[in-house]
Amino acid sequence: VQVVESGGGWVQTGGSLRLSCAVSGYTFHAYAIGWFRQAPGKAREAVVCASSGEGTTYYLDSVKDRFTISVDKAQNTVYLQMNSLQPEDTAVYSCAADNSIIQSDLGRMAAYDYWGQGTQVTVSS
Repeated sequence: VQVVESGGGWVQTGGSLRLSCAVSGYTFHAYAIGWFRQAPGKAREAVVCASSGEGTTYYLDSVKDRFTISVDKAQNTVYLQMNSLQPEDTAVYSCAADNSIIQSDLGRMAAYDYWGQGTQVTVSS
């Protein structure tokens, strides 16, 4: 299984970016997908995570109403639409995947077996 993120870059405060996560060698029959981020000097944190089996989605409080996760099963691709970006959203964003994860573990990094290399998102004025 390979996980490859793309779509990062620099954006002005208040702008938008859409990150993509292409997963190969894996069928999105049942899935758990997580977007995590790590800012300089800070611990990695779960941003948005979704599980098809549980039918649940986890959102970090600070990104609710700004970030949206979507899945294109036909393309085996997961998207993270990020709107109203703020400087505190600056981080390396990583995508993680697994077959299924229970709701209580969705935000737990150790629950995911497959990880991408990450993509840098920089937000400034």
